Amino acid sequence: MTQVVVAALYKFVALEDVHALREPLLDACLAAGTRGTLLLAHEGINGTIAGSRAAVDEVLAYLRRDPRLADLEPKESFDEHTPFYRMKVKIKREIVTMGVPGVDPNERVGSYVNPQQWNALVDDPEVTVLDTRNDYECGIGTFKGALNPGTVTFREFPDYVRRHLDPRKHRKIAMFCTGGIRCEKASAFMLKEGFAEVYHLRGGILKYLEEIPQHESTWEGECFVFDNRVAVDHRLDRGQYDQCFGCRHPITAQDKLSDKYQKGVCCPRCYDLLSAERRARFAERQKQVELAARRGAVHIGAAPPQRQRAGAGD
Repeated sequence: MTQVVVAALYKFVALEDVHALREPLLDACLAAGTRGTLLLAHEGINGTIAGSRAAVDEVLAYLRRDPRLADLEPKESFDEHTPFYRMKVKIKREIVTMGVPGVDPNERVGSYVNPQQWNALVDDPEVTVLDTRNDYECGIGTFKGALNPGTVTFREFPDYVRRHLDPRKHRKIAMFCTGGIRCEKASAFMLKEGFAEVYHLRGGILKYLEEIPQHESTWEGECFVFDNRVAVDHRLDRGQYDQCFGCRHPITAQDKLSDKYQKGVCCPRCYDLLSAERRARFAERQKQVELAARRGAVHIGAAPPQRQRAGAGD
């Protein structure tokens, strides 16, 4: 079976013409045969696409023809199946939502640390290691000894920093996220807040897993990804987690044994949060999914719900 290439990419760069960029970019993606989601904003581009090697390369070549995006550095992994149902290009206010005015990674960010330098940096006892992802992501895997802010969305990260970290005490900060994008904005924010030395992992966890041999790694668990694979292991292969349709959170085989789990509907995390109407609607959708599967078809249907407040993520 031909492997599907999954390419995660982002770049903070001034894009004043996002509305003019959207339709041609979507047309290029559809013509190449990729699926996924790309976000455009005045501050840059972010997203993930998947397809054949030739299809992904065609889209990347299209993007790089724009001088502003010529140095895109995607993080790639592979799967046997395309982890997306559709191809979407959306215009957003921010390509990663923090909600703090005046934080611009195009002006100033922390110091980049390559994966090969990461272990030595975080071994320094004076360094505070900070996971900038949300709680449900940290819960299935993180770097040994890293702080989990316990955030529900990335919008809560600034408040966590202001409440729990002190520039006079935490003089060296080393942060990381899935692909690097949240750290760009988080490091720009922390420098603005007065933190003296702020470092972040270039390319994020995905680049670290790609480049660091497992026997040298300090990564523990799996890495949550925002597609149908749910998580990847250290080899960047599809992990052991499934995903609840009701709240979009990762679930384990143990979760599925609960009497609060219903396939395609809910899990122990969101069982008490869903209204009867939503539960009935999700149950009907699951019925259509199973009917389509018996016919050998793929049921796409409506877009999945947003992450529930029990652990929503940006």
